[in-house]
Amino acid sequence: MKPTLLILTLLTAALTAHAVGPTVANVRAAQRPGTTLVDVYYDVADPDSTALTVSVALSTNGGASYFSPGASLSGALGTGLAPGSNQKLTWNAGVDLPAKLFSNVRVSVTASDDTAPAGMANIPAGSFQMGDSLDGDTSAQPVHTVYVSAFAMDKHPVTKALWDDVYNWASTHGYSFEYGAQGKAANHPAHSMTWYDAAKWCNARSEKEGRTPAYYTEAGLSTRYRTGQVAPYVNWNSGYRLPTEAEWEKAARGGASGQRFPWGNNITHSLANYYSNSGYTYDTSPTRGFHPTFNDGVSPYTSPVDYFSPNGYGLYDVAGNVWHWCWDWYGTYSSGAQTDPRGPSTGSIRVLRGGCWISDAFYCRAVYRYYADPTDRRNGMGFRSVLPPGQ
Repeated sequence: MKPTLLILTLLTAALTAHAVGPTVANVRAAQRPGTTLVDVYYDVADPDSTALTVSVALSTNGGASYFSPGASLSGALGTGLAPGSNQKLTWNAGVDLPAKLFSNVRVSVTASDDTAPAGMANIPAGSFQMGDSLDGDTSAQPVHTVYVSAFAMDKHPVTKALWDDVYNWASTHGYSFEYGAQGKAANHPAHSMTWYDAAKWCNARSEKEGRTPAYYTEAGLSTRYRTGQVAPYVNWNSGYRLPTEAEWEKAARGGASGQRFPWGNNITHSLANYYSNSGYTYDTSPTRGFHPTFNDGVSPYTSPVDYFSPNGYGLYDVAGNVWHWCWDWYGTYSSGAQTDPRGPSTGSIRVLRGGCWISDAFYCRAVYRYYADPTDRRNGMGFRSVLPPGQ
């Protein structure tokens, strides 16, 4: 049986190319005869960088709106790409477009040579399917398409060493923290900080490094958030901040889709620091209970932040070890496609993601949504920060 033919008329006449720093040129595309696959070629040059981040977005309405299909794109995109001619990627248009005819399809190729600061990883722009229906978890439904702009994220949870370095500076530069944080060792994650203290710490980290902070106490964005417990206003284009829930899930998946965990559908103690329970068929660890390597009788049983293998984006501990505070107030998902969602405008509980050393496998899934009062502080709660592009 022949594959369904998807006709994309005017495709090669309606291409666009964008570049930041590097130069993208000669973007062209062709549909493979008798298939729904579209091959896209482009040239990219950069005189002073050998590693680029390339993102691709598509439009079916002449450029009025764009989307990035994520999993149905393959080839020369993502991070660490070298400049060159005839770079090729393939788009499985049949997966993304239910209709069979579009008269004004545009392809946008964006290249950036932004280098993530030390200890951070570049997360490329793109769409992904947020949530899943694998395990009957209604809080992760409905599954919906989310486009997330590029950003940088800490490769691992904020360590106790990094927390202390910023905290000590902040304490002599106008910052006050209600409780601060704890940590089992310098290279273990900092834990037991409130959401408010995590947000203020992000501002202090920005100021310590000479960056413009992200959080403010009023809408005019003139009074930097340094003390107290307030729901801050955000300058989304500056400074360290907590990730949105959508940013966290996209980053945690590491470019993969349709899987419980960043590495696949099963979890064992060789992959993450969590509490193994025989009640889940996808928990295949031969040893049940706490992780045997880190169960030393002195709670919490956290682990060094780079002990396990990283995901596809180079991020460690996105499943287990400590939960990660996110920006969002907790709320139900929208069923429609979204671009850079930031959660409800108000609420009473903030989102945490990722599971921790005391969590069962169910809670370590990439889609699981935990929540807590922003004043809560527990020895399984930590965070990692993000930076917008160009910072």
